[in-house]
Amino acid sequence: MTHNIPFTKMHGLGNDYIYINTIEHPILHPEKYSERWRRPHTGIGSDGLVLIGESQIADFSMRIFNADGSEAMMCGNASRCIGKYVYEHGLTGKSEITLETLSGIKHIRLHPVNRHINEVTVDMGIPLMNQPEQIATSSGSLQNEPLTINGHTFKATFISMGNPHLVIFVNDVNQIDLKTLGPLLEHHSLFPQKVNVEFAEQTSHQSIRMRVWERGSGITQACGTGACATAVAACLVNRCDRKVEVTMDGGNLSIEWNATDNHVYMTGPAVQVFEGEIEIES
Repeated sequence: MTHNIPFTKMHGLGNDYIYINTIEHPILHPEKYSERWRRPHTGIGSDGLVLIGESQIADFSMRIFNADGSEAMMCGNASRCIGKYVYEHGLTGKSEITLETLSGIKHIRLHPVNRHINEVTVDMGIPLMNQPEQIATSSGSLQNEPLTINGHTFKATFISMGNPHLVIFVNDVNQIDLKTLGPLLEHHSLFPQKVNVEFAEQTSHQSIRMRVWERGSGITQACGTGACATAVAACLVNRCDRKVEVTMDGGNLSIEWNATDNHVYMTGPAVQVFEGEIEIES
């Protein structure tokens, strides 16, 4: 038996997901549907699947499934899109909401204009530099240290934004073979949970150009947690100020690593592409 449920296709800077309101439409085995629906020719086409649900400890909950069906801990772009979704679909009338994720509760500030949300700010929390369960160095950290892969040696920095990131600054990101180096670094033995990879280029003390390889999804147009990790890494090695503009293939995010509370704040757009119905098994 099968039946149809509604979905919404949304993106944050081209990082696109299929959003399902599981408060009204529960879904079993989401990992299967994420891998099936993400296909551009036989499915909807996306970087993965996001489930919006109820929560006992926050206003809403978020579960994220990558293109390969694996479950992600956090996604900044998806967090912004959920803020837009719940407000514009009448699930909340508040301009500040909390969101339960696998990496903790995130605080989201909406910026409504005529009952529409075009821009959202997410408190991404405190970045972590020492995470022995996510990086297998003797210190449980890596800060601007050499890492060799495929005959290339890079200065690399590890940052966790709830999910693990490896940030590498280079002179020209366009000269990086991300399709080759991305999966090699994602599956490097240093990272027991695999890792998201950001190649970044400092363009000024207030701006960075970045490209991303996301674990479980590959090259994407943008990554919110990756932009945050890149901004923090740039500040740690004295490349940039605490507030920077991060430009990715899909567009720009404003990132601030606040000196007072040590939290990282991400501000950027959220866009609805289209809505429809899709068949699932009963």
